[in-house]
Amino acid sequence: MGRGKVVLERIENKVNRQVTFSKRRNGLLKKAYELSVLCDVDVALIIFYSRGKLFEFSSTDMNKILERYHQRCYSSGSTSNLDESDVQIEEVSKLRAKYESLQRSHRNFLGEELEPLNLKELHNLEKQLDKTLSQARQRKAEIMLQRLAELRKMEQDLGDQNTELKSKLEEGQRRLQQSEDGQGDPEEQVPNYEVVGEEPNMSSRCFDVQEEEEARAAMAGGRE
Repeated sequence: MGRGKVVLERIENKVNRQVTFSKRRNGLLKKAYELSVLCDVDVALIIFYSRGKLFEFSSTDMNKILERYHQRCYSSGSTSNLDESDVQIEEVSKLRAKYESLQRSHRNFLGEELEPLNLKELHNLEKQLDKTLSQARQRKAEIMLQRLAELRKMEQDLGDQNTELKSKLEEGQRRLQQSEDGQGDPEEQVPNYEVVGEEPNMSSRCFDVQEEEEARAAMAGGRE
């Protein structure tokens, strides 16, 4: 018995429809690739899924193929015969293709829709991600070093303030001692000073040095 004729109609079950689309999409992309290789032809395949997702394949540059297509459709022997409205339509088509290409690249950066990419495209995507990660690490290291410099400036300022306050406190104590010994004026007012903050200790300095080394190591790793 021969195989019965398959009736083509819309699959009503949503899950089955998605599964069928995924399988046949991959098969169609494979067939398009095989056709371009076996017959040495330029092939462009564009699929818009119901949710607005875009799937495409092109044997060469997609934009160049679309440009040739529009020239063939809207020209009559030469593109010089295109009127103004046709030129605008062509420009809109180019911008739309460029926008869709950028959207596709953005989704690829997020790890989405990687199935249609070939080995070369995946390699280029990996290089772009490595470059972005390296730049992010370098910027992080620069911010860390800047923050360390600010903290050291604050530490130096506090140290200078404490030194000045200690000097004034010692001067006040000396005058008080002279007053008690009868060597100074009893009515002279003795200023009262209080030391604010704490003098920086070695542990905080060691912590700053460790942070700086980590930041410089991160910057060196980003540049590599």
